[in-house]
Amino acid sequence: MPTECRVDVPQADKPGTRPDVRVARLAAKQWGVLSVRELRICGMSADAVKVRVRNGRLHPLYRGVYAVGHTMPSLEGHFLAAVKACGPTAVLSHFSAAALYGVVRWDYRYPEVTVTGTAKRRHPGINTHRTATPDRNHHKGIPVTTPARTLIDLAATLPYKAVRRTIREAQRNLVTIPEILTTLDHLGPRRGTANLTKILATGYAPTRSELEDAVLDLILKAGFQHPDVNQPLRIKKRRVVPDFRWPSARLVIEADGAEWHDNRLAREDDAERQAILEAHGERVIRVTWAQAIAHRAQTLQRIRAAGAPT
Repeated sequence: MPTECRVDVPQADKPGTRPDVRVARLAAKQWGVLSVRELRICGMSADAVKVRVRNGRLHPLYRGVYAVGHTMPSLEGHFLAAVKACGPTAVLSHFSAAALYGVVRWDYRYPEVTVTGTAKRRHPGINTHRTATPDRNHHKGIPVTTPARTLIDLAATLPYKAVRRTIREAQRNLVTIPEILTTLDHLGPRRGTANLTKILATGYAPTRSELEDAVLDLILKAGFQHPDVNQPLRIKKRRVVPDFRWPSARLVIEADGAEWHDNRLAREDDAERQAILEAHGERVIRVTWAQAIAHRAQTLQRIRAAGAPT
């Protein structure tokens, strides 16, 4: 009779069940960072965690939170680690939330996290805030304040122009004015509300640069009608997006800033786009930084002479 020879592998040592494998799989779904609680769920004891810290397989980021395998997690990994360090009710907030949503440039400050209930307020390397209503959302797998709440929180901490730029950037595809107003209503009066409502009173204005902000403010303060802002046109199967346009006057204003227009390809594209608009019956006025800031009266005279509605 043939004799079978079988080697039994202990359940804990089978491929896919070892703690390190579980840790790697979970970390891959969470920007490479895990809390002590998650490590324990994966089967690691406190001593096992200490051993892996010593041999360089786990790297402390914040109290009770580790990067798995390397010391350079992404920005999202650092944000998620900060939230994990502050407990299950925590959410990324303020400037950090705005950076996660992509409406401000991250400047390597401490991450900002808002906590609720009895969660601890102080965490080394993290700026924490407390609230009763966090307006919770998830973005890129990270607990974060909603876009509307993020803008309201920023209005209390940033200067007017920075808040205006952020709100107008967010209006492009992230949040609507009614959503911001609804969140303001349930939060009640708070610092920064006056600046926020002043910005919202200009209406829908999803600008793409500080120059566009300056040109739009120049237009509105001079008493012209609110133009369409970055609204696409379809002209002979070509999609064209004028910076500002009054459809009734067939008048377009293009803000020529160095950030978007100061290279040969951009200038060629500008010229082609202007030719398409003019062939479609639009008049095009181009406004530079110098014209919007240092020669405001002359610029307004050009716009008025072109027939901008008041």
